[in-house]
Amino acid sequence: MQKNEVMTLRADNLGADLEGVCRCDGMTVFVPGLLPGEEAPVRIEKVEKRYAFGHMAGAPAAPSPNRQKPDCPVYPRCGGCSARHIRYSATLEAKRQRVQDCFERIGHISLQVPPTLGMDDPLAYRNKTALPVGGDIDTPLLGFFAPRSHRLVPTLVCPNAMPPSEAILSSVQAWMKSWRIQPYDEATQKGQLRHVVIRVNRKHEAMVTLVSRTRNLPHTDDLFAAISTLGAVSLYLNVNPQNTNVIFGDDFRLLQGQEVLEDTLCGLTFSLSPAAFFQVNPIQTEALYGEVLRFAKLRPEDTLLDVYCGAGTISLMMARHCSQVTGIEIVPAAVLNARENARRNDIVNASFIEGKAEELLPRMVKDGQRPDVIVVDPPRKGLEPAVIDAIAAASPSRLVYVSCNPATLARDAALLLGKGYEIQRVQPVDMFPFTSHVETVCLLSKIRSAPTYRH
Repeated sequence: MQKNEVMTLRADNLGADLEGVCRCDGMTVFVPGLLPGEEAPVRIEKVEKRYAFGHMAGAPAAPSPNRQKPDCPVYPRCGGCSARHIRYSATLEAKRQRVQDCFERIGHISLQVPPTLGMDDPLAYRNKTALPVGGDIDTPLLGFFAPRSHRLVPTLVCPNAMPPSEAILSSVQAWMKSWRIQPYDEATQKGQLRHVVIRVNRKHEAMVTLVSRTRNLPHTDDLFAAISTLGAVSLYLNVNPQNTNVIFGDDFRLLQGQEVLEDTLCGLTFSLSPAAFFQVNPIQTEALYGEVLRFAKLRPEDTLLDVYCGAGTISLMMARHCSQVTGIEIVPAAVLNARENARRNDIVNASFIEGKAEELLPRMVKDGQRPDVIVVDPPRKGLEPAVIDAIAAASPSRLVYVSCNPATLARDAALLLGKGYEIQRVQPVDMFPFTSHVETVCLLSKIRSAPTYRH
């Protein structure tokens, strides 16, 4: 097998990125766009020792019944989604299977994973959309970066974006062209407007943030007059003069409208600033958190520890069902948001501590804290060994593990099984339809006493 060689391959299943997985001459070949059961000509792009990557050089001879026509004009060039060519029900099954495969192959744990909780309507679910700006002063463009690049794919349309995002983006583009606003050029680091970020609440009110290299943009009053008729209630300017991939700089200035955007989640009210932490898919967030609450089986007298608590949404939701909640979070801005969210919702039995979980949790356990229930929602890398040891020493009767990475969940679950816990339930949840991302909630219960703890 050589680079640029074209061969006919058949996909057996889907990989972690919902790409076709083929086998040829003892090699695994990953082919985006090819579905299980389909056979198509494939051009080899890269060859490693045991696997290779290719792309389809022609249409499948017999399309899978799970293949559908993508509903996005720039799919798959923009890279935001990886599965708009697959029927939604098939993506849910692929995600369920991925979770089960990870438990079996990585954790060596045999269990039956139930169907993935999907959306009734998997469209227009994102309440935050950020588009880079490109083109030139005569033809300004907005769009998304192509995968693994900063090459702009121009579009004002995104099937994932909640309305009125598309209408506002069109208005911003017209404003740029009318007043000759210079798009930022990454190569020369000149120009003005870098990104347009839109945050939408469930009332379809929008907060719009213009990210500029410079401190002044002309005629923003005219822009706000136009977008306010579309549902915009706030217009912010963010100044980011740095040569960086980070969208926001530190300097935010309200140009017009409301200072905050109010939204609701799980019966709680949140006041959102442009940089505030908030879940992107509110419908599925409520589904996910509903599973967390169901798995935790909280009693009024229970104490809860929420590790990697972010802006405190899980903590505050669960505080209504137990006596005391403590959240641990490393990001200072998120801790401030969590405390403000508690005050806003009149929740007095939740407190939040800033710091690294792998440092704070062992110290808290050593000082004698023994929560009845622990919830963890770690980053993709999963739990640090010190956190796992501290959980085992704290010996909660129930541990609810929320994971954005089935591989590290399976690894950590196996370690926890060795420390006196057993898996009671697992539930995958589709937070980002038509992408490869899957969230999983796992309940582990204590079956034997904790080991002696030294730290």
